[in-house]
Amino acid sequence: MKELEEKITKYQGIYQVLKKKLKWKVSNNQINMMVAATYVVNNHPFELKQFMQTADYIKSKVGLFSSLNSQQRFTISAMLDVRFTDPKDKFNQVLECYDLLKSNGFKKGPFTYIAALVLLQGDEDEDKGQKAEKAYRMYKKMRSDHPILTSSGDYPLAVLLANREGEVDSITAHVEYFYQTLDKNGFYKGNNLQFLSHILSLDPSIEKNLLTERCFEITKIFQQKGVKTKIGDYPQIGMLALMDDGIEEIDKIRDVMEQLNEMKEFKWYKDLNRMMAFNFVVSEKLADHSIVETGMMTTMETIIQAQQAAMIAATAGAVAANSANS
Repeated sequence: MKELEEKITKYQGIYQVLKKKLKWKVSNNQINMMVAATYVVNNHPFELKQFMQTADYIKSKVGLFSSLNSQQRFTISAMLDVRFTDPKDKFNQVLECYDLLKSNGFKKGPFTYIAALVLLQGDEDEDKGQKAEKAYRMYKKMRSDHPILTSSGDYPLAVLLANREGEVDSITAHVEYFYQTLDKNGFYKGNNLQFLSHILSLDPSIEKNLLTERCFEITKIFQQKGVKTKIGDYPQIGMLALMDDGIEEIDKIRDVMEQLNEMKEFKWYKDLNRMMAFNFVVSEKLADHSIVETGMMTTMETIIQAQQAAMIAATAGAVAANSANS
C-alpha cells in the first residue's frame, strides 16, 4: 500500500501545481485531474516547464478553430510527454496520423486527435495507412452493429482493435459475443457495455467464457465489499478481468477510492475518483517486474492498452463535458 500512497500524494501534488498554473486556461478541473493521473499511472516525472512548452507548441501548430487550440491540448501534451523523449517532434507525427485517419473516412475533431495518438503508438515499422484503413472499416462495422451507441467517441477504440490480427468481421464478432453475453447476465446495455466488450476483446488469447465469468465475479465481490458497481465502472472491470489475479486487487481499489473521496480537491468528483482508483492500482501491478518471469508479458501489454483506453474515455468525457458547459 506504500506505493499507492506515494501515487496518491504525487497525484495530489501535480494537480495542485496544474490548478495554479492553468487557472485562467482550464475551466474544468477534470482536465487537471486527467493530466495529473497520466503522469502517475505511467510512473513518469512531471516537469512543468516541458509540459507547458509542449502544450504551447501544440497550440502553435493547429488552426484557430481546432479543438487542440483549447483545453484538449493539455491532455495531449501529457500523453506525449510520458511516452516519448521528444514530444514536440512526435506531435508533428500525430498530425500526420490525424491526416491519415481523415483521408480514410474519419471526421475531424477531438476524438480523431486522440485516435491519431493511439495510431502513432503502434509498431514503428507498421504501415499506418493500412492500419488507419482497417480502423475505419472496424468503426463502420461497429456502427453497423450498434448504430445508436457508436459515435466519433469510439474512434480511439476502433484504432486499438485494429491492432489485433485478423479480419474485421472476426474481431467485431468477438466483441459482440461479450456484449450479448454480459447483457443477458445483468449488465446494462449502452456505451459503457460496448466499451467493456471492446476492452475484453483486446486479448484473444484468453478464453471468452473465462473473461465473462471474471466480470461477474468482480462485480459480485465489489458488492460484497460494500461498493455498488456503476455502469461507468464497466471499462475498469474489463481491465481487472484481463488480469489473472485482478480480483485480489479489489480491496486496494476500494481503499484508494475512499481516500480520494475524502480529499478536499477531489471530493466533488466521485465518479472520476473511482476510475482513478482502478487505474492507480492496475498501474502498480504493471510495475511489478516479476510478471516478466511468469510468462504474462503479452497479457500485461494488453492491460496497458486497456488502461490507455480507459484514460482516453475519461479524457474525451471531460472535454465533452466542458464543451457542453461553455
